Amino acid sequence: MKESLLRNRMVRNLLLGVCFVAGIILAANIFLHIRTQHNREITVPDFRNLSLPLARSTASSAGVQVYVMDSIYRQRMPKGVVLNQLPEAGAQVKRGRKVALTITAVTPRKVKMPNLVGTSIRAARSELSAKGLVLGRLTYVSDIATNQVLRQTCCGRDIRPGSEVADGSRIDLTLGLNSTESLTYIPNLVGCKYLSAVDMLHENSLNLSAARFGGDVRSYADTLAAVVTSQQPASGQQVLMGTGVTLWLENGSMHTAP
Repeated sequence: MKESLLRNRMVRNLLLGVCFVAGIILAANIFLHIRTQHNREITVPDFRNLSLPLARSTASSAGVQVYVMDSIYRQRMPKGVVLNQLPEAGAQVKRGRKVALTITAVTPRKVKMPNLVGTSIRAARSELSAKGLVLGRLTYVSDIATNQVLRQTCCGRDIRPGSEVADGSRIDLTLGLNSTESLTYIPNLVGCKYLSAVDMLHENSLNLSAARFGGDVRSYADTLAAVVTSQQPASGQQVLMGTGVTLWLENGSMHTAP
């Protein structure tokens, strides 16, 4: 009788132990399923060009979170709207994922103008980019050293090194031009996005004469995404450094760059 009772108690305790362990495993699986949102990915909305309050509202409805990672001043864009995001729109993420936003600043920050005089155009371009400044028009004058910076100006006025200028300001450069090495070639810009095309012109010691945008380019964001469909002069021609090139561009969503 005692042995039977003992065996029953052992069996009962064993069964209770098995049930206890099984319960722990089940609870852990449920917790992990909820925690990781297994197989419940959502699509990141497109926050670009939205105001910050609207971006936050859109994020809440979609099941993600947003935060401001950086702000950049853009003269021709509305202030306080989303410029870029990470992850990009359309990415598949887990619910609750944080999306980093870069917004347009309300007021431009001030940066100190570097001393570009005496440097090469390549070094000047790199320095301006690092400071958040934009390379503007290239003017060439007779000099012994081709593509050496002789003068730096902003809005037609000389700007001294160390002077404070607004972030995004356009800086024009006067460069030397030796008659023995004064020629360059027109690059093929068809298919390039707007800013990439301008950058390639500067790389080849050329200027942008004019940008002709199609009717489907309606905003600054469209301008940045627009691609070159035609150019004048045509690519491959040898011209004098400082020559201007006219570009025709259309909406980038309708054309694919190479």
